[in-house]
Amino acid sequence: MDCKERYVTIVRDSLYDRIPLTAAEVALISTPTFQRLDRIQQLGFVSKIWPGAKHTRYEHSLGVLHLMRQALATLRQHGATVIDETAWRTALAAALLHDVGHYPFSHAIEELGPPVLPHEEAGRRLIEGSELAEVLEREWGVDPGRVANLIAPRGGGEPADRLLRGLLSGALDVDKLDYLPRDARHCNVPYGGVDTPRLLDALRVAEVHGVPRIVVTAKGVSPLHSLINARQEMFDNVYWHHANRAAMAMLQRAVQDALLAGAIQAEELLRHDDASLLARLAEPRMPESTRQLVQRLRDRVLHKRALEVSARAPDLYRYLNSLYGQPAARRALECRLAQQLADLLGEPVADWEILLAIPKPEKWSTDVWVLFERPPLGFQQLMPWQDVVGMTDADFARFEDHRRLIRIVTTARLRDAVAAHWPRLLLPLLG
Repeated sequence: MDCKERYVTIVRDSLYDRIPLTAAEVALISTPTFQRLDRIQQLGFVSKIWPGAKHTRYEHSLGVLHLMRQALATLRQHGATVIDETAWRTALAAALLHDVGHYPFSHAIEELGPPVLPHEEAGRRLIEGSELAEVLEREWGVDPGRVANLIAPRGGGEPADRLLRGLLSGALDVDKLDYLPRDARHCNVPYGGVDTPRLLDALRVAEVHGVPRIVVTAKGVSPLHSLINARQEMFDNVYWHHANRAAMAMLQRAVQDALLAGAIQAEELLRHDDASLLARLAEPRMPESTRQLVQRLRDRVLHKRALEVSARAPDLYRYLNSLYGQPAARRALECRLAQQLADLLGEPVADWEILLAIPKPEKWSTDVWVLFERPPLGFQQLMPWQDVVGMTDADFARFEDHRRLIRIVTTARLRDAVAAHWPRLLLPLLG
């Protein structure tokens, strides 16, 4: 295979209409490991709120492959000789496999932390240690380790690899360029709009402080802004939606309790899809809390918002936010709150009835440089996008500071009680 690829079939896609595929790509897609992605919804429980959002990691991966091919073609067309034929094939393989290590139901499970691996590292293990490695070597002629290193970097690699990593995961990457418009379309919301063709056409390679980097021309300034705005809008309206966050908290606790009881092992989680995982967690040998939460997820009996904590309540927000990376401490607090409420009410409260829904802190990076053919007076030929538009990462981070809420979610019967008693439950935590 070389950059003049021979296509053997075409997939009709909801976003791009036609995605052509080569024989090597079909071979990779046809593996059982990749086919699992066809049974994992891209947005997890979002379809409980927007029923149309049942698109999968499988179709998203095909979309990322499609956009990566276009991005590489643009760069090659404009003289990026560092991207040779092997780098081209490696990047396409990484685009297709970038989510192969994803657990069921979006990011909820991997947020539990060790022994659950990040999906990128889980993907590395699959790429290097499953039938994927054989297909990559035989059909693609690429090193599986190099493909994995684009997805889960461990340093080193070929000169082109830093560029390729930036295309796959960075301030300007084909992953976001696919999932934001795709998610918006399937949710049928008026957000997520990005001028993708114009942004891809603006890609170039230029030396920044002596290091080759992906940059954009002046025509990419506005489309990049639309990408950043689309991301903010989708987080605010879809990804951080209260019902979605409640469902994720329920799944996290269900899996966490099953792991602690030894009823399931971390390595098994990667073999499941959405349906098989819920079936496994509903088995009689699972902890009562796990079975109760899974049954409620299946029946869409989701926990309700009892309290929302914003960054403008700084002491409590900081304390609760610190528990994001401490799942054991978060679980301990959930159990403690349940016991305290039971004492206040004089009636039993199960330890899974009060949960913390803590969204992942996001990184709003705009580390992209702009290359001007004829820079306006006062501009330089090559300068940071932030200086071109007069905005910084801190400007975008303030959006998260005000819109990212931490929630106490409970079963419906306890919602009013927690809302009424939250000072007695939470303020003592601040010492």
